[in-house]
Amino acid sequence: MRGEDGSESVPADDRVAVFDNDGTLWCEKPMPIQLDFILRRLVEMVDARPELRKRQPWQAAYAHEYGWLSAAMSEHYAGDDTKVQTLAAGILAAYEGISVEDFEAQSDAFLRSARHPTLGRDYLRCAYSPMVELLSFLEANEFSSYIASGGGRDFMRPISQEVYGIPRERVIGSTAELAYISGGHGGTVIHKAEPDYLDDGPEKPVRIWSRIGRRPLLAAGNSNGDVPMLEFTQHKDKPSLRLLVLHDDGEREFDYTAGAEQALEQADAAGWTVVSMKNDWTTIF
Repeated sequence: MRGEDGSESVPADDRVAVFDNDGTLWCEKPMPIQLDFILRRLVEMVDARPELRKRQPWQAAYAHEYGWLSAAMSEHYAGDDTKVQTLAAGILAAYEGISVEDFEAQSDAFLRSARHPTLGRDYLRCAYSPMVELLSFLEANEFSSYIASGGGRDFMRPISQEVYGIPRERVIGSTAELAYISGGHGGTVIHKAEPDYLDDGPEKPVRIWSRIGRRPLLAAGNSNGDVPMLEFTQHKDKPSLRLLVLHDDGEREFDYTAGAEQALEQADAAGWTVVSMKNDWTTIF
């Protein structure tokens, strides 16, 4: 990347971009795609152990109480993690002991077979075309793009290259603790029923720095949980771009600002770029 005088304006090593995933790169309503994957597993657990039907989050999953699940996410973005912690405990229990290879195989099979409940599209076709185009443009200009998502790291990795052109090693996301078990054929790494970290809010800049060792030049998000990541993208001596995707197209996608109130206020105060799906995107998918 060179300036108008022909000099290199930003060294190639510094050209780093980070993107949230749910609601930024692909659709997150009426629920995050990974949540659909998890709910199906919770229902399987209830079928095997009926006593779980009286406990959350198995009760909500089995009875299709999407209101409880939606409230958990809304309350999380408002600062109350009571329900999210209950949901997280169920998620951790759901995959306890499963190997990383088996988890990836299940994730991959789900993403290639399941369809969005209201849009009538395969989940792998729910990525936003303008964002995929932006990723391609950045790659052509020697940027290294990363996913920095509150969603599961190992859930996104199988399809990140195919859908976004982002290699799996550039996926930063939430994860449970892992453990190695020695044995034949190289042993295995399994999921433990303990959280490692939730890659959301203030944790995002920490994980970005831990993985990349650089402050990004570009960051894109869509919710309150992305504010610290967008703040972290500001530089004193380099140009930077902070993007906030606004979901305001109820005809082609969804129209909502719940969970993004603080982000929109910060965008207005700090001069971030707000991208309107309705007004700025000719196509969405």
